[in-house]
Amino acid sequence: MRKTILSAALILGVVVSMQTTAQTLEKIKNRNEVTLGVRDGSVPFSYLNDEQVAIGYSVDVCLKIVDAIRTEQKLPHLKVSMVPVNASTQIPLIANSTVDLVCGVMTNNAERQKVVSYSPTTFVTSNSLLAKKSSNIKSIDDLKGKAVVSTAGSASIRILNELNKERNLGMTILSSRDQPEAFLTLESGRAAAYVLDDVILATQRALSKSPNDYYLSSEPLSFDPYGIVFKKDDPVFKATVDRAVIGIMKSGELEKLYTKWFQSPIPPKGVNLNIPMSAALKKAIATPTDSPDPNAYK
Repeated sequence: MRKTILSAALILGVVVSMQTTAQTLEKIKNRNEVTLGVRDGSVPFSYLNDEQVAIGYSVDVCLKIVDAIRTEQKLPHLKVSMVPVNASTQIPLIANSTVDLVCGVMTNNAERQKVVSYSPTTFVTSNSLLAKKSSNIKSIDDLKGKAVVSTAGSASIRILNELNKERNLGMTILSSRDQPEAFLTLESGRAAAYVLDDVILATQRALSKSPNDYYLSSEPLSFDPYGIVFKKDDPVFKATVDRAVIGIMKSGELEKLYTKWFQSPIPPKGVNLNIPMSAALKKAIATPTDSPDPNAYK
């Protein structure tokens, strides 16, 4: 009798597990719709064009995942909807199933992997600082007693707080709603520097009124992988996402998307960011991984 009860419990557990793990794909199939979480100002990863439609490198990667879902699940008329997210709302909106995939810029770290899942890494960056050349600020130590800005909910805020304490810098750390607002805080002089991922800072500088007025530090404050983000504890959906991303890596499509967004003129001003693919990203493409460990990309 005990064995029968145990067997029944195990079978029930497997059934419940299968129902739970298939949750995202079942939701997508039932609604015939995938919901993407997109950013409005994270050039060139996820931002709005002149028609107020989200475009960018991360959005294109997400759309490749959607294509794979269409094929694998035999849903030729699968629809795509887009929901605005920012650094503070993206994880809650994944957790409550408002969005299925976040297509933006979210650093993959061990703390976040406790609450969300990541695709294989699609970009690798490092935290750095942007400042006006006239300020002569070239490193984090030059910010002693000064104000510095980053975006609310970003990993950079945590890094700044840690450095502030470790080095006794006495910085005033400001948080902005999004990246354009953070740059405006720097541009207007309310902050002496803007700290975030170097690729975002390089983009903000390139799109500014006077790019030559700004200095981008070459001193990395961290080394961070990005990936497409989705609900945790859904291995069926993770397997689908991973197959799609690894597929575009192996086919060369991801490199084409990189060239499109980082080495070609992009909307709305036709600016070419001219950012070569890093050795770290080349390694991540050759050997796909969703590791949050920075050493995995060195």
